[in-house]
Amino acid sequence: MEIAENAALVVVDVQKGFDEEGHWGTRNNPAADDNIAALIDVWQATGRPVVFVRHDSTKPGSPLRAGHEGNDFKEYVEQRRGKRTGAELLVTKSVNSAFYGVPDLDAWLKGAGRGQIVVAGIQTNMCAETTARMGGNLGYEVFFALDATYTFDGVGPWGWTLSADELARATAVSLHGGGFAKVVATEELVRAAGAVGVGSGG
Repeated sequence: MEIAENAALVVVDVQKGFDEEGHWGTRNNPAADDNIAALIDVWQATGRPVVFVRHDSTKPGSPLRAGHEGNDFKEYVEQRRGKRTGAELLVTKSVNSAFYGVPDLDAWLKGAGRGQIVVAGIQTNMCAETTARMGGNLGYEVFFALDATYTFDGVGPWGWTLSADELARATAVSLHGGGFAKVVATEELVRAAGAVGVGSGG
């Protein structure tokens, strides 16, 4: 795995509202937050660009709605914003894909000749997956840091239900098998980016 010097880390929707278990249910992958923090640390330490994506939900009862505390980034993300060791961008959106946010992520990436992105964040099978799929369609080389994402149990048609872990595996198979992205682990990315090991969420 080769990570370009200008590869952008896209940190999707790591917001306090996802900690409201009464709304979402039980999450999977408790290590995700530490892994997300480790990726941000490595990207900032090596001067690579970081994109922080925030979901401004338009649904009145959503924990991610604008003006609600849940709309804020989680503390470990907020503490890392603004370090500016490399380029940094804040994208706000109200749909699944970070490429349909403000400002235009595609224009920002292509304007600086950035052809590689790494996607991490919440939820695995929703905004993170949609962003990765669209990135692949737009021609980027996409790495999907599966263990730096998490999600919740889901209910579909005809009463079908899938656990959070099952949904994460389905995302991995769809992205990797479908050629949208290379599904990888945080530790692989940390090594490829030039750091020694995975750090702590702090």
